[in-house]
Amino acid sequence: MLLFVGLGNPGRDYAENRHNVGAMAVEAILRRHGLPALRNSTRPRGAFSEGRLGEAQVRFLRPLSYMNESGGPVGEAMRYWRMAPEDVVVFHDELDLAAGKVRVKHGGGHAGHNGLRSIDAHIGRDYRRVRIGIGHPGDKERVTGHVLRDFSKADRAWLDAVLDAIADAAPLLAAGDDAAFMTRVALLTQPPRPKAEAEPPKGGKTETEKD
Repeated sequence: MLLFVGLGNPGRDYAENRHNVGAMAVEAILRRHGLPALRNSTRPRGAFSEGRLGEAQVRFLRPLSYMNESGGPVGEAMRYWRMAPEDVVVFHDELDLAAGKVRVKHGGGHAGHNGLRSIDAHIGRDYRRVRIGIGHPGDKERVTGHVLRDFSKADRAWLDAVLDAIADAAPLLAAGDDAAFMTRVALLTQPPRPKAEAEPPKGGKTETEKD
């Protein structure tokens, strides 16, 4: 049994924020694989769903607390279902990755991410993280405004492609094949190659050649 956690802030005002891309990813997985929508629960606290991804049974959680209190619901769910930190996969936004890049990491620091900081405090660091790049605004003073601002219209092209790719590749992640998951996401999100110009038939002439 695995627990896939999508981080974000609750409520409509935050729904399209860059900080909520982890929650968006979990919801995209549920839609792609025809799994039930998230439903609120009081024990454990959060919005939950459950279903199979390939051979793996997965529970899905979106904490209903604010980002900086995410660890409480994650720890409660983990203990309620008698899971270990190694069974937890957290989807979150990542400033230190270019927009649209996706990486999987096991353990490590929180790099100032308040959601990860809270989870670390409740369950330790021995869980997997799916880092979804949102890019850095370039100035530390602009970070809060950047993550709490909605994705722009220009962002939607790469964002929709990344969410679709994560949803498509999710069974690989559930199977524990992080490398294959990342390869699949990269393949699905790379820009299409330009079509090569058709070569003229041997012995023939192009339209620009004259007798």
